[in-house]
Amino acid sequence: MIQLTTLLFIGGTEIIFILFIVVLVFGADKLPEIARGLGKGMRQLKDATNDIKHEVTKSAKESNIIDTDAAKDIQKEINTIKDDLEDFTGSVKRKM
Repeated sequence: MIQLTTLLFIGGTEIIFILFIVVLVFGADKLPEIARGLGKGMRQLKDATNDIKHEVTKSAKESNIIDTDAAKDIQKEINTIKDDLEDFTGSVKRKM
């Protein structure tokens, strides 16, 4: 059975149909330029999003909204418990 890829509730046949319409409207020679422009736009959007995240995180750290030390301590505790649990389950698995 062939499984079609779905992207945002759009199946593979719909994507192919949309691409066919795009080729008819813009022509095959314009597609690389359009794809390049879309790629640059997506890259700029990603960079802007990362800049915004960085600025929000930076200002939160400066305002002491985010306590990175507490988060590191919690992560360390989680890892310790995880290791202990793996040691325990490992011995149980070996005995069975």
